[in-house]
Amino acid sequence: MKNMLQLQFKNFITLQRGFDLPKKDRVLGDYPVVASTAINGYNAEHKVQPPGVVTGRSGSLGEVLYIDKPFWPLNTTLWVKDFIGNLPLYVYYFLKTLDLKQYNSGAGVPTLNRNHLDTLEIAIHDFQSQRKIASILSAYDDLIENNLRRIKILEEVAQNLYREWFVKFRFPGHENVRMVDSPLGKIPEGWAVVKVGSLLEKIKRKKRVKKQDYESEGTIPVVDQGRGFIGGYTTDQEALHDKPLPIIVFGDHTRVLKYVDFPFACGADGTQLLRPNTEQMPISLFYYALKSIDLSDFAYARHFKFLKEQEVFVPNEQIARLFAQVADPMRDLIRCLLSRNTNLRRTRDLLVPKLISGELNVSNLDIKTGGLIE
Repeated sequence: MKNMLQLQFKNFITLQRGFDLPKKDRVLGDYPVVASTAINGYNAEHKVQPPGVVTGRSGSLGEVLYIDKPFWPLNTTLWVKDFIGNLPLYVYYFLKTLDLKQYNSGAGVPTLNRNHLDTLEIAIHDFQSQRKIASILSAYDDLIENNLRRIKILEEVAQNLYREWFVKFRFPGHENVRMVDSPLGKIPEGWAVVKVGSLLEKIKRKKRVKKQDYESEGTIPVVDQGRGFIGGYTTDQEALHDKPLPIIVFGDHTRVLKYVDFPFACGADGTQLLRPNTEQMPISLFYYALKSIDLSDFAYARHFKFLKEQEVFVPNEQIARLFAQVADPMRDLIRCLLSRNTNLRRTRDLLVPKLISGELNVSNLDIKTGGLIE
């Protein structure tokens, strides 16, 4: 194909196994420690200068990460030691199209042997086309990242508002409210201290989607206990949860809380659906009250039983309504940003294989490619 070069994988990039770094030997610092699927900590020292492209070598295969700061790749990973003149960002997108899971050579634990990739025949673009492709795809990633930063800021603002009103008790008009005794110390008069379990509405269970049944595309997003907001998709209408909404999804193992205000299907891997049973606890207030609870002392466990025993403040109706009036618009904006990111990811993921394979020809496109790390 025009502007594409046929070669063996070993002449494209050189992969190198990562380095041991047990958690007990880490000193907290600024450098990300990269595992097979994600950053799993930070260290005071690094092994590799950016830009970096990392994929899983052992345990979890298939994920590809792009790292733009000095980092420490763990020994469960393979990192690109030599880009052999290719653009690092193009290499990142190229590897995402290879479906590296298919090269598993482990009998028990999934293992990616870099030697098995060396003789793989591949086709890559010339350098100028690599820059254009990376520029197109990174524009989507930049928009996604900007939206994620906005979501993080909105979450922090709402959480800080909760702390100001319900931890420090500096809510509007607090100067004129008398403080009275409670099991948790002094609280504003007219407020109550209530266990989470007594605030929960009973929710009819729908069919839950097992992880092995997730689809990459579908009409219904699946929300589970994973760190990512959406775990996958399904077309199973029996699993559709469209009322009541909004609702809170709680990860029984991960302790992750997700405020869901769109129709969805619930993942089957340890999720609980939570919603308050009183108008004195609007769901946005309930969500941030739950986020303020620390369950980390319970280590690996079914955390829902501990969550139900925790106590939260239920304010008077006026303050509860006022908090919702401030927090709900933030939640609406977060929902819009999450929706935008879903659409951006879908479009990007459709483009990646078409651009990398050459199905979409970029040679005649006039694209600004400045600012890409080479």
